[in-house]
This record gives sequence, C-alpha cells and structure tokens, in this order.
Amino acid sequence: MDFPKFQRLVEERAGFKTMENATASGEYFSDSCGDMYNFFLKVGPGAVIEDISYFTTGCGFGTATCSLVVELAKGKTIDEASAISAGDIERELDGYPEKKKDYPERALEALQVAITDYREKVSAGKVPDYATMPRTAAPAPAAQPVPAPSPNGADQKVVISLR
Repeated sequence: MDFPKFQRLVEERAGFKTMENATASGEYFSDSCGDMYNFFLKVGPGAVIEDISYFTTGCGFGTATCSLVVELAKGKTIDEASAISAGDIERELDGYPEKKKDYPERALEALQVAITDYREKVSAGKVPDYATMPRTAAPAPAAQPVPAPSPNGADQKVVISLR
C-alpha cells in the first residue's frame, strides 16, 4: 500500500463536502461496520460528470477511498464512471490491507446508486438527458508570455507581474 498517498488523501479529503443542487446523489450504508457513503454528482453536456463530491461517516480508509473515486470519476461520462472497478481503486493506492479490501466496493456501491439516480431522473424527465447534448470542449490552456531575449545576449531574469 502507498501509505504516503493514503495519508495525503485522508488529510486533504478532496471532494469531501455535500453539494447543493446536485444533479443526482446516491447513498450506501454498510451494515458490516456502520459506515455511510454518499456521492453527489453534477452532470453536464455529454453526460460528463463536471463535479463530484462525497460525504462519509467512515474512517480514514473510507475517506481515502471516496477521494480516489472522486479523482477517477470527475471528467468522465456517466457510462465511463459506471465502469470504474474495485481493481481500479486498489491500483490507485497500490492495494489495501486485507481487513480493508471491501472499502472500494462500498464506495462504488454509493457511486452506482448516484448513477442510477441520474438515469432514473432522466427517464422520468426530471433532469435533461445530458447524453444527447454535445460535450463541451475543454478550455485551451492560457498562453504563457515569453520574455524577449536580452539585446546583448546576456542571461538576465525577467520578472513579469500579473495583476
């Protein structure tokens, strides 16, 4: 297991928040340990998950696992996110201790419930069918200013202050 990565995931808790006006959400309660996992999705054109967050009552492994799901699902389509496997999550952390092997399945169950919620809302006409809308292109990276070479060829530092 990649312990430094695990520690960073627990400390940073990327995506650990509830989401207002989520397109869909899904909750899973683990009766084996009492942990609750809840994912929130904001879906946009092309059925792309534009934003994803989670809330969990779980321990560090639950938090780290949910943060990995956020990393893996954000920017993917609903179908791509639906295909994320427990093995994908385990590879991101270079494995789990034997007693924690079921954490990826728990988090993925909550993600699948959120995806099902989205699909049911589309079928019921409660949210637009974003899959029928063209996927928006990612913005092009901003051009970086290139300093002009010094007239005498000397190596000088150029400081550019952007406000």
